[in-house]
Amino acid sequence: MKTNRRNFVKTAGIASLSVALSNKTFAKVPTLKSGKMKLTFKPYKLQLKHTFTVAGFSRNTTPVVLTEIEFEGIIGYGEASMPPYLGESQKSVISFLEKVDLAQFRDPFRLDEIMEYIDSIDTENRAAKASVDIALHDLIGKIANQPLYKLWGLTPENTPMTSFTIGIDTAEVVKLKTKEASRFKVLKVKLGGGNDKEMINTIRSITDVPLYVDVNQGWKDKNHALEMIHWLSERGIEFVEQPLPKNQVDDMAWLTENSPLPTIADEAFQRLSDVAKFKDVYSGINIKLMKSTGLREAHKMITVARALDMKVMIGCMTETSCAVSAASQLSPLVDWADLDGSLLISNDVFKGMEVIKGKVTLNNLPGIGIEKI
Repeated sequence: MKTNRRNFVKTAGIASLSVALSNKTFAKVPTLKSGKMKLTFKPYKLQLKHTFTVAGFSRNTTPVVLTEIEFEGIIGYGEASMPPYLGESQKSVISFLEKVDLAQFRDPFRLDEIMEYIDSIDTENRAAKASVDIALHDLIGKIANQPLYKLWGLTPENTPMTSFTIGIDTAEVVKLKTKEASRFKVLKVKLGGGNDKEMINTIRSITDVPLYVDVNQGWKDKNHALEMIHWLSERGIEFVEQPLPKNQVDDMAWLTENSPLPTIADEAFQRLSDVAKFKDVYSGINIKLMKSTGLREAHKMITVARALDMKVMIGCMTETSCAVSAASQLSPLVDWADLDGSLLISNDVFKGMEVIKGKVTLNNLPGIGIEKI
């Protein structure tokens, strides 16, 4: 297995080609004046409706930074969300954004040129970079007066169902959360907290909808993980996300080879260059804009993953409807979606993509499809 996994002749070739890939050609662009782009930003704190617990920590809030890019009187909106494991903070994001000078660019449609500059400012700060990328995509969609999914030639009817996340909790609270999520056709269950079977059995006492399982690196032993996956496979589970710690690469490859369910990389997988590395380690990848530095790179990730015959999920952090709606624009291209981040908060400042009968439902608003509340 190690030899196969490290044989990157084919996969490295595909990965190198991906560097040249960009979002599909946009529709005819209106004539632009010689304007300048202006970036502004401000911190904001998201309030969660319930305490959110995963393997390793709990939280009631999520810090974000909201961005705006103004060009010729048109404003594009973006967002950086910082859950603990990303290693970013409002301070680090603001420090990064203070270094950004968009006034040097006269054409917001030159996404590759602009984002290569953004990426060059610092090696990390992925969420900060995503906040610029999202605002740029919103801006150019508004200039063209079209939703991004139309500019990419995607069919909105092809969007998947989105899961709704049930965090680790007591049986009583899990029952309450499951009942509250009755309009969803699939649930995502957080495991790895020591009460895994109780979590699944409690949910199964309420509903028989398909379940996604996210362990958040909570299982440490590959044999225990395989035993649990076999148990889960008999209970309507569709896949298992990040079952082992991200540094246990060989154990993860063994687990994927022997697992009756697909395995999905999350914490282990960050950017475009990671996709080919994990071809034989995981069955698929979970793309999140806060990890990928935004829509531009996420779109390329999907292309490479498909070339490698890997499954693709698009997910989110705890975010406002800004970032969630942005990710939703790519959802017609993926197998699974976990785009419930804005539904977990009580103080959203945008209105955008809706979940109707459990399905990601895109609107016809230009750009990423949002309105300020």
